[in-house]
Amino acid sequence: MIKQQESLPNPVGPASDEDQGMTLIEHLVELRRRLVRASLAVLAGLCVGVFLVLGPVQLIDFIILSFVENQGYPPLQGVRTTESFTSYMTVALTVGIILAMPVIVYQLLAFIVPGLTDKERRFLFTALPFVTLFFVAGLAFGWFVTVPVAIQFLINFGNNDLIEVRPQISDFLNIFTFLLIVNGIIFELPIIIYILARMGVVTAQQLSKYRRYAVVIVVIFAAIVTPTGDPVNLALLAIPTYLLFEFGILLARFVPKRTTRDM
Repeated sequence: MIKQQESLPNPVGPASDEDQGMTLIEHLVELRRRLVRASLAVLAGLCVGVFLVLGPVQLIDFIILSFVENQGYPPLQGVRTTESFTSYMTVALTVGIILAMPVIVYQLLAFIVPGLTDKERRFLFTALPFVTLFFVAGLAFGWFVTVPVAIQFLINFGNNDLIEVRPQISDFLNIFTFLLIVNGIIFELPIIIYILARMGVVTAQQLSKYRRYAVVIVVIFAAIVTPTGDPVNLALLAIPTYLLFEFGILLARFVPKRTTRDM
C-alpha cells in the first residue's frame, strides 16, 4: 500500500524537466545542431557557386557585363594581389547562401519554435517552396531595381572631368552581393510572418498594434544596411520592407483558427 502511494504522481509537487522545458545547455546543443545543418547546406551551395564562378558559366563576367560594361561605366580594376580571388569567392559564397536559404529558414524556425509536432513539421516542409519563391522575388527586385540605382549613384557621384571613378572589383562585388542578399532576406518577411502565425506564435491583431514601431524599425534597418546612405536608396529598401510587413499581416489574417487539438 505504501509503495502504491509513493508511485502516485504528486499533483502539487515540482514539475518534471520536460514540463519545465529545455535547459540552457539543451538550447545551446539544439542551436549548434541547427547551425551545423545550415552550414552544411551553405557548404553544398558554395560548391555549386564555385562551379558557376570558375566554370563555363563565368558568373562574374556576366555580372560585370550586366551592371558595368553595358551601362557605359569605366572598367573595374583590381589593386591588391588577392583581390580577384577573394572577390570570386565572395560571389561563390553568396550563391551558396542563396541556394541554402530554404534550409536556413527551416532550421531558424525549428529553433525558434521548439517541440514541433509532426503536423507542424509537414507544414514547414510544405512552406519551403514558398520560402524559395519569396527569396527569388527579392533577388529579382534587387537585380532590377536596388542594385542598378545604388551602383549608378555611387559611380556617378563626384564623377567629372577632374575625377574619374573606377571601382575596385572587390568593392563592386561586395556591394552587389550585399544588396542582393538583403533584398532576398527582406522578401522572406511575409512568409515567415505567416508561418509563425500558423504555428500560433504571433497573430495579425498583435502585429497590427505595433505598426508605428515597425515603421521606425524599418527606417533604422534601411539606414544601417543601405551602403550609400542617400534618401533614394534608403527609400528603395525601407518602403518595400514595410509593404512586405503589411503583406505579412494580411497573410496572417487568413490563418485558420487553432483548435484545441492543434494546441
